[in-house]
Amino acid sequence: MKPYTQTTLSALFAACALAFSLPAAAECEFFSSNSSAPYEISLIKCGSSRSSSYASSYQPLSPDKRQFNQAYQAYEKQDYATAFNLWLPLAQKGDKVAQFIIGALYRDGQGVKQDYAQAAQWFLKAAQQGNAKAQYSIGLMYDKGQGVKQDYAQAMQWYQKAAQQGLAQAQYVIGVLYHQGQGVKQDYAQAAQWFLKAAQQGFALAQYNIGGLYRNGQGVKQDYAQAMQWYQKAAQQGYAQAQYGIGVMYEGGEGVKQDYTQAAQWYLKAAQQGVAKAQYNIGVLYYEGQGVKRDDAQAMQWYLKAAQQGHADAQNNIGVLYYNGHGVARDLQQARYWWGLAAKQGNQDAINNLKLLNRR
Repeated sequence: MKPYTQTTLSALFAACALAFSLPAAAECEFFSSNSSAPYEISLIKCGSSRSSSYASSYQPLSPDKRQFNQAYQAYEKQDYATAFNLWLPLAQKGDKVAQFIIGALYRDGQGVKQDYAQAAQWFLKAAQQGNAKAQYSIGLMYDKGQGVKQDYAQAMQWYQKAAQQGLAQAQYVIGVLYHQGQGVKQDYAQAAQWFLKAAQQGFALAQYNIGGLYRNGQGVKQDYAQAMQWYQKAAQQGYAQAQYGIGVMYEGGEGVKQDYTQAAQWYLKAAQQGVAKAQYNIGVLYYEGQGVKRDDAQAMQWYLKAAQQGHADAQNNIGVLYYNGHGVARDLQQARYWWGLAAKQGNQDAINNLKLLNRR
């Protein structure tokens, strides 16, 4: 399991991609969503009042401010080499935002040869000046051992500094580390506290995960109403795993009246975003006619989508449909093929089905 993945500079302040699981069908897939431009850069360029702490540092240095914006314009045009060459002198003068950006360019190999050691050095310079995103980024590099020797204690130290400044990504990562017990003693209560901080800032992954903790009673008292509330917040931001989780709760009647129609609607939202479990579940509902009109062809369509992602139960069910000729012409060879795929993954139903087929 790779706990972290790289993001582009444009996505640097979006969700960090982590691999993290919650039990009882409350898994979480972490993603990186792209914003239109680096957060600090766009604020300075646009003169937003929210960037006053950064913009004020440029007011006495208008040539530097112009150079910064020229670099940003070059970056937007994907002229990364020019952007790098314009930002580098500003970073060398000690500007913490430029230092942070140079670190990101070195890390991502944009406009310069990828160099994690250089990236770490520049992130560290900006972090030591209090740049929260740089603190988070150098923490990430210590966590992964990129450009620096892996050091979970250092990673946590920098995550904490960024989190104390209110950076939701850092708060979220600390929650993940406490949940996994990576570099710290496993502590679900601490995980819940940090997820909650990030969730209250609208961070979708944290909203989903605090929902999962409430659903499973990890670190907090089990509370299905709270779980549903946080799943809903994440789902409203389009987070597919939360949409799937809502479907599970409606199907199982967890904290809500059992409602197959609602379950089907939420599964469909997640399925359309490619969540294999949701694709499988909506397939089951179509096959059983629960919450939707029975439609074997639709069931087959969704089973196929899940099966193509390696979902063993979906592969088994496709075999069943082919065997019975439901929603598709009867085809024992196809049944054998799909059961074989599922059986290779240890699916016991598929193994039993193959045994029955071989007795014919």
